[in-house]
Amino acid sequence: MLALYNSLSRREEPLPDQPILRLFVCGPTVYDYLHLGNARTYVFFDLFAKLLRARGYEVHYLQNITDVDDKIIAKAAAEHRSAAEVAATFTEAYLDDMRALGVDAVTTYAPATAFISQIVAQVERLIDKGFAYEIPGDGWYFDIAKDPEYGKLSGRTAAQAEDGVSRIDESRDKRNKGDFCLWKFRTEGNDAEPSWPSSLGAGRPGWHIEDTAISEYYFGPQYEIHGGGLDLKFPHHEAELAQQESASGMKPFVRIWMHAGALTVEGRKMAKSAGNFVTIRDFLAKEGPRAAALLRWMAFSHHYRAPFDLSERVIAQAKKELETISARFLEIRDTEPGTVDPGWMARIDEALDDDLNTPKALSLFMEATKGDALAPGARLALFRFFDRLFGFAIESATALAREIPAEVLAKFEEYKVCRDNKQFIQSDALRKELEGLGYEIRDAEAGSVLVKRFF
Repeated sequence: MLALYNSLSRREEPLPDQPILRLFVCGPTVYDYLHLGNARTYVFFDLFAKLLRARGYEVHYLQNITDVDDKIIAKAAAEHRSAAEVAATFTEAYLDDMRALGVDAVTTYAPATAFISQIVAQVERLIDKGFAYEIPGDGWYFDIAKDPEYGKLSGRTAAQAEDGVSRIDESRDKRNKGDFCLWKFRTEGNDAEPSWPSSLGAGRPGWHIEDTAISEYYFGPQYEIHGGGLDLKFPHHEAELAQQESASGMKPFVRIWMHAGALTVEGRKMAKSAGNFVTIRDFLAKEGPRAAALLRWMAFSHHYRAPFDLSERVIAQAKKELETISARFLEIRDTEPGTVDPGWMARIDEALDDDLNTPKALSLFMEATKGDALAPGARLALFRFFDRLFGFAIESATALAREIPAEVLAKFEEYKVCRDNKQFIQSDALRKELEGLGYEIRDAEAGSVLVKRFF
């Protein structure tokens, strides 16, 4: 049975034993193009949802989109556009990036601005229950002093907020340093600022309240799994937990909290503020047609909770492994399909059951597809299983090898003749010539195979 590390209990726990699972993952704030650090989180939860479905669960995977926020408003002002225009532009860019990465497991995307009435209603309940207070001219705030369990998810308190990375709402009139904004009043005289009329006063939602209002609308006050990047644990997820349990009076808000580790560059977290980020679309453009598979391979070669340090060495290693796997697939692509070997499948399932140990699962995949570890038909079945679940698109990518030009094939045939006749100087020259044309020769027991290189 699948066991997951629960950030709230700080231990591995079995997946809830029920046929329908509700999964909420925090989506992006759409003010710019997303970077590879964001991609790591979304690629992982795409795999997670697909694995659950492959095992027979019905999964409702919900993701919000923060399409009203201070960052969006600032971007709009800098570019002399409306905030709605900026949000629409980068929402579409985000969805395009996800399609390009093969991230297609999300059931519902929910933009915050489509749920203003639900957000207002949840703030009203918090006010009625004494958990919220008004700062005139500013907005409505959650009073963390009213929640004695505040900090139980992250193990942090408001006094630990000033660390340069926590996104804390600033106001000198707050009762407590860690109090966070539920509803931000419209700035007087700023007609460009997004605003909605409401019983709370004209304004817009705070960052945290949109998530719980949206998840409550679709899932109710309690559900099974909440996911997101580790950087969101505090204050964002801590705030979500406090406001939802305070509003409903029901615990636990979420049974299992999952957090994906950061992607770093030379030990520093990849972030726009650090200036060390690579956007998803820049990476895809640079690395070519198999860039999505490359990114997914790198992501799954690291445990989802562990830091992942991006380097040229890591990229080169992933390319080498993908090329190796592609060559192995070419050797058996025309084989009559068999069934996945139950012994190997049990070992792979055991790795995934252990808090989704994808590095071990990939290692087993590499081992099982090597040489005579499996019969060709069983190998083909295993390739197709990993293609569907991990999204490497090995079969569709290697199909391009069928389109090798005739003149290239002629050189390859000449190479094989020279090699068979032990004319190694001539065969080495032909090998280098083919490499210059973007092809690689892989010599195997069954004979040499010509592989179209993708990197």
